[in-house]
Amino acid sequence: MTCHFPHLRSVVDADGAVILDLERNSMLTLNSTGGYIWDKLQQGDMPEEIIRKLADETLTDVAIVERDVRDFLEQLKSRRIIA
Repeated sequence: MTCHFPHLRSVVDADGAVILDLERNSMLTLNSTGGYIWDKLQQGDMPEEIIRKLADETLTDVAIVERDVRDFLEQLKSRRIIA
């Protein structure tokens, strides 16, 4: 999964993240969970690693986390934030 596009800039903090798409002149604001996922993608984690870590850290069923993370990743793909 690729998320290193030169036209993107992002800021991540405990409250979430903001991704600026310079090519499309648009901005995407993420909540804390979206920011966590985005940060892990930027660090090179694969979706399976992110799902496992998030499920462990939140004590949530892996199947629920997997569905939600995969849905989120599809949204990022549809916005051409990741490939």
